[in-house]
Amino acid sequence: MTPDNVTYLPRGVRLHRCGVRNEWFLLAPERAMRLDEIGIAILSELDGARSVRDIVAGLAERYAAPAEMIANDVATFLSELHRRRMVEVQ
Repeated sequence: MTPDNVTYLPRGVRLHRCGVRNEWFLLAPERAMRLDEIGIAILSELDGARSVRDIVAGLAERYAAPAEMIANDVATFLSELHRRRMVEVQ
């Protein structure tokens, strides 16, 4: 995953909040992943238009954290989801 990649949730993959458990999940055909606050923050930024660099900058601003500290975590998280076919890259 490079800073210039643009990522998005492919057709059939969606964020879902379970009201009973009060938890967020990333749902895909025959797969589900429970998300923590960091995962939710990253995935809520995906819009198919902004690059990974832009997402990192937005998260850094929102959480008042240095972009250098979160860039690797964002790239690793999105790379793993891409490997699992739960995120697409353009």
